[in-house]
Amino acid sequence: MLAVSFPAHASEISDDIPEEMTPLLLSVLHAPVPFNGSDGRTHLVYELTVTNFSSGEVAVEKVEVLGDGVVLQSLDTATIATRLQPAGQRESTGSLAKSTKATLFLNVALAPGSPIPQQLTHRVMARANAAPPGHQEITETGGQTAVDRQPVVIIGPPLQGAGYISADSCCDATRHTRAALPINGRVWISQRMAVDWEQLDNEGRIYSGTREKPESYTIYGKPVIAVCDGVVVNTVDGQTEQTPGKYPAGISLAEADGNFVILDLGQHHYALYAHMQPGSIRVHKGDRVARGQVIGLVGNTGNSVAPHLHFQVMDGPSSFTSNGLPYEIDSFQVTGQTPGTGAFDKAEADGTPLAVTPESPPRTVKNALPLDQLIIAFPK
Repeated sequence: MLAVSFPAHASEISDDIPEEMTPLLLSVLHAPVPFNGSDGRTHLVYELTVTNFSSGEVAVEKVEVLGDGVVLQSLDTATIATRLQPAGQRESTGSLAKSTKATLFLNVALAPGSPIPQQLTHRVMARANAAPPGHQEITETGGQTAVDRQPVVIIGPPLQGAGYISADSCCDATRHTRAALPINGRVWISQRMAVDWEQLDNEGRIYSGTREKPESYTIYGKPVIAVCDGVVVNTVDGQTEQTPGKYPAGISLAEADGNFVILDLGQHHYALYAHMQPGSIRVHKGDRVARGQVIGLVGNTGNSVAPHLHFQVMDGPSSFTSNGLPYEIDSFQVTGQTPGTGAFDKAEADGTPLAVTPESPPRTVKNALPLDQLIIAFPK
C-alpha cells in the first residue's frame, strides 16, 4: 500500500482554524519599511495583493489595515476605487472580475507620536456575486506581514538651490508609486519612492520660451550631485536629448532611463539618477564618489516628456529588477506647495506660472522624505 504523508503544519492548521471557503485571497509581497515623511508623520507604503478566486465579480466595499490588532486605517468604497489596480492595468477599480488579481496600493500615515506596529493584517469587506443568496456579504482577514524595521538610508540632496518641485513623489502619486512592472518572470516596483525633480524660475514657470527646446526649462543643465559617499555600479551616456512636450515612441526598456548613473550607497541601497544630458556624466563604473560631488547635468534623455531629474533608491543595482526603498534627506526647506498634480501638469504643458501656496517662513525639515508636490530648497 502506498503511504501518503502530510506536512505536520497542515494538521496543525486544520485543528486550530475552521475550514471555510475564502473567495478572496490576501497577501503582502513586500513588507513596508517605516520612514519619516516631510509632513512629520511616519509612513508605511506597500501593496496588498487581492485575488478573486471565485466565478463571479467581487465588489470591494471596505478595507481596514490593522497594526498589532488595532485599526490604523480604514478605506471606504470610493477610496478603494482609486487604489485597487488589476494586474496589467494602470486604471483603478472598485470591483474585481471573476478569477482576477489586483494590487491595492496602501499609504498608512501614523498619527504623530504613535508607535510603529510590529505586525500588519488586513480586513476586507466585500460582496461576492457568486456566493449563495444571503451569503454574498463576506469578510476576509489576511495578508499578515511583519513590518520591516531595516534602517532607512540617510542621504544628502541630489541637487542644489531653490525652487525645486517634488513631482510624482511619495506617497499617492500614481506615476511612480503604482508603477508595477512584470520583468524577468516577476513583478517589481522599483519606482515606489521615486521623485521627478523639476524647478520653477523666479516667475513660477517650469519653462519659458519655446517648449520644444530643453534649454527653455529652468532645471535643464543644473548640476546633479552625489547624495553620499558611494561607488558607481553602472552608468550610461551618449543617448540623445528628446523633444520636450511628448513622450518618445519606440523607447526600449534599456533606453528608458536615458543617460543615468547608479550609485551603491552600501547596505543593499542603490540610488538611480536618470535622464541626464548626453556627454555630461563625469563618473565611470567603479569610481568612488564623495557626497556633494557633481556626477552629471540634468537633461531630457530616455523616456522623458520634459527635462527633469528622476531619482530613486532601491534594493538592487538595476533600475527595474529591484524594489523601491524609502530614504530620508538630512536637511532641506519646504518653501511652498502646489495645488496638486493636475495644476502642475497644466503649468508644465502651458508654460504658465504654477500657483504655489508659500510657507512663510520656510519650514526646515530634518531626516525626512519630501512628499509629493512640495517646493523645496536644498542647501548649497
